[in-house]
Amino acid sequence: MDMFKLPTFGKVMGSHPTPPDMSNVDQRPRNLAVVNCPNNSYALANVAAVSPSDFPDNIYLVVDNLFVFTTRHSSEVAPGTIGFNGNQRSWGGWSLNQEVQCRAFDLFRYSGKQSYLGTLDLEISFRSRGKAVNTPFDQDELANVFVKNFESQIFSATQYLIMDFKGMYFDLKVRSIQAIDLGDVEVSGKVSTGIEAKGILTKQTQINFFKGRDGLVNLKSSNSLRPRSDAVIRSDFKFEDLGVGGLDKEFTKIFRRAFASRIFPPAVIEKLGITHVKGLLLFGPPGTGKTLIARKIGKMLNAKEPKIVNGPEILSKYVGSSEENIRNLFKDAEAEYKAKGDDSSLHIIIFDELDSVFKQRGSRGDGTGVGDNVVNQLLAKMDGVDQLNNILVIGMTNRKDLIDNALLRPGRFEVQVEIHLPDEAGRLQIFEIQTKKMRENNMMDGDVNLAELAALTKNFSGAEIEGLVKSASSFAINKTVNIGKGATKLNPKDIAKLKVTRSDFLNALKEVTPAFGISEEDLKTCVEGGMIAFSERVNGILKNGGRYVRQVRQSEKSRLVSLLIHGPPGSGKTALAAAIALKSEFPFIRLISPTEISGMSESAKIAYIDNTFRDAYKSPLNILVIDSIETLVDWVPIGLRFSNNILQVLKVALGHKPPEGRRLLIMTTTSKYSVLQQMDILSCFDNEIAVPNITTLDEFNNIMIESEFLDDAGRVTVINSLAQLGGKLNIGIKKVLTNIETARHDDDPVNEIIELMT
Repeated sequence: MDMFKLPTFGKVMGSHPTPPDMSNVDQRPRNLAVVNCPNNSYALANVAAVSPSDFPDNIYLVVDNLFVFTTRHSSEVAPGTIGFNGNQRSWGGWSLNQEVQCRAFDLFRYSGKQSYLGTLDLEISFRSRGKAVNTPFDQDELANVFVKNFESQIFSATQYLIMDFKGMYFDLKVRSIQAIDLGDVEVSGKVSTGIEAKGILTKQTQINFFKGRDGLVNLKSSNSLRPRSDAVIRSDFKFEDLGVGGLDKEFTKIFRRAFASRIFPPAVIEKLGITHVKGLLLFGPPGTGKTLIARKIGKMLNAKEPKIVNGPEILSKYVGSSEENIRNLFKDAEAEYKAKGDDSSLHIIIFDELDSVFKQRGSRGDGTGVGDNVVNQLLAKMDGVDQLNNILVIGMTNRKDLIDNALLRPGRFEVQVEIHLPDEAGRLQIFEIQTKKMRENNMMDGDVNLAELAALTKNFSGAEIEGLVKSASSFAINKTVNIGKGATKLNPKDIAKLKVTRSDFLNALKEVTPAFGISEEDLKTCVEGGMIAFSERVNGILKNGGRYVRQVRQSEKSRLVSLLIHGPPGSGKTALAAAIALKSEFPFIRLISPTEISGMSESAKIAYIDNTFRDAYKSPLNILVIDSIETLVDWVPIGLRFSNNILQVLKVALGHKPPEGRRLLIMTTTSKYSVLQQMDILSCFDNEIAVPNITTLDEFNNIMIESEFLDDAGRVTVINSLAQLGGKLNIGIKKVLTNIETARHDDDPVNEIIELMT
């Protein structure tokens, strides 16, 4: 069997090794049984031990069409077998005596010109943790020994091997490779982390060593441009691996601010004269994925396991114990930084519910001062006299406004990333993640359109989308279970046919509603009888309202528009505001009415109003309807009393522009225009819309027609009778509709409505 020999490499990067002549090479596969390698010399050489009767010496051999090794003859290996060390068997997933397929491998036919290794990234760990030492190992010396031992061998990402260095045994794992064409060295090859990419090790290959998972090997390098040996981000990491959808921009910012500088060589960072970011704050509405990011952040890191702490766990009833709990979190990082300095590994501490512990100092009012001391302790540890450059503290909160301001300045939680409600594209990503198993296992019906569901779930958080998928699944399961109809039995045929359909998702949408969204029930109650355009004045108000909606939606300069809708009691102000809001189809529409805050204390009312306005800044397009503002401020005509504190909160909120990228339309109603004038709040509104009462018989007749009250003859009688009585009206639409409904149930509705309207 005529096989090809390994190429001999020139010492100059531009020289081209002569590829072997493959014209007469027998490429037929053979099946061999896996055995242990003969001795340590074979194990340390990373070769496949074969019998001379099976394959020639020193050729490339591909096993199971994926794993490539170099052959070496051994008289101790029986014909029909192939010897591998433990690391090689782990890489291939083979057990002893397992039969594998082997054949000669032509890398140049497989990879083309890019068949040589430009760079090779290796993770290094002690083979025995018990023999680990603190001695620093020079990367250049390690690279020289590696090339000496394994030159001309083919390597792939994910490969495992053993190396002897000055009597110490190390386990190596190939993290990534870069295959290049030696004749075109200016063209960078693609860095590959998959086993499919392969390349030949040359003397010119740049070899980079990184700490393995145990992090015990202490690496040093005289080359200041070498990458960090303990790179924080795994080279094969992709955002989609986290299973968190709709947050690509946020993850990009987190990576840029918190991790990018830690990947660069320390010498470069020192030349820039900067220190690493020590604090990262994630804030936003509940359910948007802040805690999920914390749980999964370890997967994107090639560092020590993060310490995850729920905020309230820090606090203790014993004096000084809470502060000690904070100090203990930083103890490991302090000890390693004292020993290794900037070569120390990154220590990550994650605080969930940060606002529950680190509130504004002096705000608790419990007299103990424990809360203030905990804040002071964290401030000192993050950016005190003894500064650490090997920590990253990640905090999460729903209420950034409650956190002590000193924690938010540069040097502490200086990187603040809002984890907002996902947009339509983000919701589609989340649906794809949440239904991945369902789709892979053919459990989702073909009529389900995830893009349609993403469009229907405005203002849903990631957690709410997960709940929606669970709800839809429960509807699908329920179709196969007949609870309450005799014995509950499961038919295997029904289970086999189980699929989650579009109708299941639509039913789930009725059951699962977003916490931040449209208060449809409250708004529809305001227009329960329908919108009756009894005159051109009403049409004009609706038209003007639509214009303000378009202004907020489209104008680059109008992030905030505030309207005052005023008129007599019962004139339909709230109904008009609700109709304009519902027609806008904005994702966030909320109503603040006296009904919702009735019975609350002044402080509770202020908190409710403040929280509602904060919610209204979390969606791109928002409408807030403030009904009967004079009642909200507790105005009463006796003594002209009102709550100045609530009034001042409303004044500030009405003039406070939403954050960049968010838009808000505020529609406020009042029946006491003169009262607002006295309170000096009219200047807070951009425009005013006056809503009149019904004043003409034509308008009243239109209302009777729209309400389908009486026939033509009856309505003519009513109008003529009212005309004879003077024909002058000044009554609100609400009172008119009430009168019509009362007369509808009378034995003589014509005379009853005439009497009620006079």
